Amino acid sequence: MRIVIAGGHGQIALRLERLLAGRGDEVAGIIRRPEQAGDLLAAGAEPVVCDLESASVEDVARHLEDADAAVFAAGAGPGSGAGRKDSVDRGAAALFADAAEAAGVRRFLVISSMGADREPPEDTDPVFAAYLRAKGAADADVRARAGLYWTILRPGRLTNEPGTGRVTLADATGRGEVSRDDVAAVLAELLGQPATAGRTLELIGGDVPVPEAVRNVAAH
Repeated sequence: MRIVIAGGHGQIALRLERLLAGRGDEVAGIIRRPEQAGDLLAAGAEPVVCDLESASVEDVARHLEDADAAVFAAGAGPGSGAGRKDSVDRGAAALFADAAEAAGVRRFLVISSMGADREPPEDTDPVFAAYLRAKGAADADVRARAGLYWTILRPGRLTNEPGTGRVTLADATGRGEVSRDDVAAVLAELLGQPATAGRTLELIGGDVPVPEAVRNVAAH
């Protein structure tokens, strides 16, 4: 497969790139800053410099030509304000989906967040609340697109602990932690399971091996 990842320098994206390249897939990562290219090359990915906050649909669609799948892993990141949560976590997601449709790429994965489907509690940090609202709006936008075989993945609290290769993956899991290693492993498996299209899935650490967890979801 050829897979294009938006937010190619993110912590989960770099892990995913290494996994995909290691199994023989062709992978490209969209990055904003040219100085990030070396990290992608080291992960086995082709770096593509393109600013999703200023690019046109046509610009991004050119990078998606001949791709078999697209993964939205971009985010405004720590230290960014509410405005960039909207422009990246919502706006760039919609742009990337528009570009995928324009390029004829049907398989579309999104890394979202638990809590994105509901209004944040009143005592939520304002910037984090803006992030959750942006993610929720992005998810709603993607779900409305009949032209995409989308799957939305909502991990629990992310950690940098080594992956266990065992998870809980379901429509609803309850709160919990999950390592970025295991999130990347689940994404890699989801790419090969188009039967998970149209699903919004929550992910936390658990006892089920990743390939089995994804197969179980695909079968129900």
